Amino acid sequence: MSKKTRRHEEEEHADESWLLPYADLLTLLLALFIVLYSMSAADAQKFEQMSDAFSAAFTSGTGVLDYNSAVPKVDASLKEATPEDTPSKKVTKSQQASLIRQEQIDLEKLKQQIDQYINNNGLTTQLETKLNQSQLMITISDTALFASGKATVKPESKQLATAISGMLQEFPDYDIVVSGHTDTIPISNNEYESNWDLSSDRAIQFMKILLTNGKLDPKKFTPVGYGEYHPIVDNDTALNRAKNRRVEVSLIRKYQDNNQVLNVTDAQS
Repeated sequence: MSKKTRRHEEEEHADESWLLPYADLLTLLLALFIVLYSMSAADAQKFEQMSDAFSAAFTSGTGVLDYNSAVPKVDASLKEATPEDTPSKKVTKSQQASLIRQEQIDLEKLKQQIDQYINNNGLTTQLETKLNQSQLMITISDTALFASGKATVKPESKQLATAISGMLQEFPDYDIVVSGHTDTIPISNNEYESNWDLSSDRAIQFMKILLTNGKLDPKKFTPVGYGEYHPIVDNDTALNRAKNRRVEVSLIRKYQDNNQVLNVTDAQS
């Protein structure tokens, strides 16, 4: 009788050590599912934090989560700046007014310098300046710069380009557009297929002479060829067609009035 009782007691106390690794396995599976879910949420910062936590808990700080994760760790010092990290370049209404006034003073000063040069050299029929809400424009007649149907600047006109570049260097922060214009008469030579080509080449050739001044930044300059499509008068007479054949050098204003707050473009960028 005692033997049967002892046998039953032994059967009731079966070996349950296998439960420990089984429980560990379930825990790891749960961790895996949590990690996969966090990856699907595409939150890199939370995934990195979770990766560190699980690696430290299950593998003493190192493991597959450290370097094989879908989202690599990034050095904070190398992280690209976000809008929150970048200082705002907004100015108040009073600061805006001050910037606009100073710009107006600068452009009026440059206009006066160019007008004085025009008067001193008897160029009133070949050059003129105009200051408006968007730009200071210097208009140069094509007869002052080029032979008919050509884009090579006349040797005697290079001094004019050099003089203009010397005045522009005092205001280096402005973007400058050099544009070429023609009349409506089609070009008829072997060098240019259209007025587009002629006007573009004229703008480029004049700009190149301006940029022989090493104090000017080429990044600030843009050449444009408008062909016959931006006339200032009708092309119905020879005199009007002569007015439409021109090169324009435009200094673009940096500041614009946007009611109470102005977003300022960094002139050094």
